[in-house]
Amino acid sequence: MKALQPHDLIWLRDPAALLAAGNVPDWADAEWLAQAPVVVRRDRDATARIPIGIRGRERAHRHAAWIDAAQCASVVSPEEIATAGFWRLHPRRDVLPALRALDHVATRLGWLGYRWGITGAVGFALASGIDVLHAGSDIDLVMHAPTPLPERDLAALASLIDAHDVRLDIQIATPLGAFALRERLRTQGRVLVKTDTGPVLSDDPWLTPCQHC
Repeated sequence: MKALQPHDLIWLRDPAALLAAGNVPDWADAEWLAQAPVVVRRDRDATARIPIGIRGRERAHRHAAWIDAAQCASVVSPEEIATAGFWRLHPRRDVLPALRALDHVATRLGWLGYRWGITGAVGFALASGIDVLHAGSDIDLVMHAPTPLPERDLAALASLIDAHDVRLDIQIATPLGAFALRERLRTQGRVLVKTDTGPVLSDDPWLTPCQHC
């Protein structure tokens, strides 16, 4: 199995085993977990378990848990979701602003040349076929930037997130973790970086974080 990254979607091999372990909310039942993938989150422990988040049928249904690697039946990454382009075939593409906007977003990000993927509700829906989307759904993306973003690319990204009626939230993934592009554009400096050991504040998200939160 390939190395897992935050935002990867995992279909469980044995949902009943996760339920049997306990501490799972009632809404995450066997029927749901048999069809709905879980998402890899940022965390770590000494036993190499995989940190996951369980998404339910409703917006408030979110739960953090852990699984062993043997539970992974299949994995889809945000980048694979973006490459597949399934939003173009979605039956509600013409009525959902998030899906309509993705063609333009994909084209603009393609021009910039960074590796990127679709996360959040849109990624979940496109990968699983479970339609959890509504007219107000945001577009959540992750973009990988192993080195600091040039000013011209920041300007292009700023223009992109302001170009649509739908909210576009981009997480910039660095070797240290990930931060929100909107926050970086607002502060022009220090941002909250999500890491495997917790959030940290950093003036430069590509260097050693300066302060634990």
